[in-house]
Amino acid sequence: MRIDAISIFPSYFDVLEVSLLGKARLAGLIDVRVHDLRDWTHDRHRTVDDTPYGGGAGMVMKPEPWGEALDAIATDSESRPVFIFPSPAGEVFTQAKARELATAEHLVFGCGRYEGIDERVFDYAAELGEVRLMSIGDYVLNGGEVAVMAMIEAIGRLIPGVVGNPESLVEESHEDGLLEYPSYTKPSLWRGREVPPVLLSGNHGAVDTWRRDQQVIRTRERRPDLLAD
Repeated sequence: MRIDAISIFPSYFDVLEVSLLGKARLAGLIDVRVHDLRDWTHDRHRTVDDTPYGGGAGMVMKPEPWGEALDAIATDSESRPVFIFPSPAGEVFTQAKARELATAEHLVFGCGRYEGIDERVFDYAAELGEVRLMSIGDYVLNGGEVAVMAMIEAIGRLIPGVVGNPESLVEESHEDGLLEYPSYTKPSLWRGREVPPVLLSGNHGAVDTWRRDQQVIRTRERRPDLLAD
């Protein structure tokens, strides 16, 4: 999979060099390219924002550098890209969406700043590929970089070969609509707290039942909305 990220703070993505995603890049499983939006400006100050039409607080990211950036990346793509822009006004990013996007050949993430990106950029991007505005939660960040990093990690780890044991992906929170069961390791007694006896029983059927029950209990207590769904 190829992943492009456009930002005015490209150093945000240096973390992609470490951990599993860093190893996946070295192994050629993921091709990640980070771009500085200011490289597509043409004035002395490398300006990417301006005042909003209609008035109001803050600044809006200009369409010109975004248009040139999208043109350059789309022209260099071997497939029709999926453009993803983090936005509190977008569809909610979920594990199911991550699994869907993990099947794409080329994802392009656009990191907005200030009061957002000129709306015409999204309309233009739709001529070059599919456009998805996505929110990682009901809150507002200073920019899209943190949200994009979260989405890249969630999507990237689902690409075959990135996670060493693919079975671990099946047992995680949200994969079956429930939160993950609690996990324990050695020692069996730690600071007066014992591991649930069923996990020491060697009875795999009983363990599976206990884990499923814990998923339901934990989901009911912490995310009852998931049970409703």
